[in-house]
Amino acid sequence: MAGTMPHAIFIETELPDGIVAAYAAELPGCAVFAATDDEAATRMPMRVSAFTGWLRANGEPAPTFVGDNWYEVERAAARDGQRAAFTLDELPPSDDEFGAWLRWLELAREELATALDEGDPSAAAEQLDSIERQDLAFVSQLGGSTPNLPSDPIDRLYVARDALTDAIEAAGPTHDGVRRMLRLAIADDLRAAESVRAPA
Repeated sequence: MAGTMPHAIFIETELPDGIVAAYAAELPGCAVFAATDDEAATRMPMRVSAFTGWLRANGEPAPTFVGDNWYEVERAAARDGQRAAFTLDELPPSDDEFGAWLRWLELAREELATALDEGDPSAAAEQLDSIERQDLAFVSQLGGSTPNLPSDPIDRLYVARDALTDAIEAAGPTHDGVRRMLRLAIADDLRAAESVRAPA
């Protein structure tokens, strides 16, 4: 994955509040959320550096990217409460990729849990609610069991998170949509953690 070749970005438009997301195709979960597509794409090299540094700091091998030539290869809009899907999302991950991305998801969940313990959950209340709903929708798509949800919103988030992890593991890497689900779950958890930690 390292080299001097250009690196692909997927752009997701029409997210709530007019936000645009840019995703690094080679790093599921590495995303920039910004006000415009230009801003999101421009910030990608810095985000990739931070994301790979975060992986290495947590003991995960991470590729080294030479140069900062990140460019848009595909664009899609979120529609009717459904997040965008891209062509690459249709490609099942290899067993090694699947195992790595499940570990990245767990690291992202731990990052969010730490942020919630240390920060102000109300700073990301809408994002946290959206994550819970999305996790439960993914569980349903994967044929998993819908969990009984407690009344506390943070506890609900954790229950939904665990249900999604269990459903992805049970479905395996060849199930339709698994790559997309992992990409979105990792990216959204890291974004929520940053929002919780953001100064008021």
